[in-house]
Amino acid sequence: MTSSESSVGGTGAREEILGRVRAALAPSKEKPRSRQISRAYRDVATHPDPVSLFVERVTDYQATVRLVSAIGVADAIAAEVEGMHCIVPVDLPWDLSNADVDELQTANELDTYDAVVTGAQVGIAETGTIVLDHQGDQGRRAITLVPDRHICVIRTDQIVAGVPEAIAELNPQRAQTWISGPSATSDIELTRVEGVHGPRKLVVLVVY
Repeated sequence: MTSSESSVGGTGAREEILGRVRAALAPSKEKPRSRQISRAYRDVATHPDPVSLFVERVTDYQATVRLVSAIGVADAIAAEVEGMHCIVPVDLPWDLSNADVDELQTANELDTYDAVVTGAQVGIAETGTIVLDHQGDQGRRAITLVPDRHICVIRTDQIVAGVPEAIAELNPQRAQTWISGPSATSDIELTRVEGVHGPRKLVVLVVY
């Protein structure tokens, strides 16, 4: 084969590939699906009972959800951490006599704790997500990432329908941690491994 023939053959292959790319990028003649997606989103955003949807979605993430009354929160927390070495933020509003208060312990020191108890800033029903912005009842980010169990307390009036509503409740100047179930990841064979970059056990106490 001559060099000129090789050049012609290469050009033809190039044009064929470019033709396929142009075809793929051309406007589709099919009916767009965006309208269906947005309609589904609106259905979730206007769900008549965001709290029940939130509980359902959080449970789907293999977290444990318990509904507790306002007067029963302290007892519910105590039951979850019974016999455990526990740490809590400085301004946690519930008194746990057997828990240590965060005093900027190191990562190695935090690794000795079995559990952490925090409040939350907002819960998202659509995604089953809990958002912490690390105010006083939530503590610094490190204490929610190192202990193996996270007990998170959230009130029903903190649960919103969707992500836009959640963002409206959050201060963009504050650090945030978005939690959707226990820490988990999967390798290339889809083997689920929990606790790689956070607690392996998430317990959510929904206060009504």
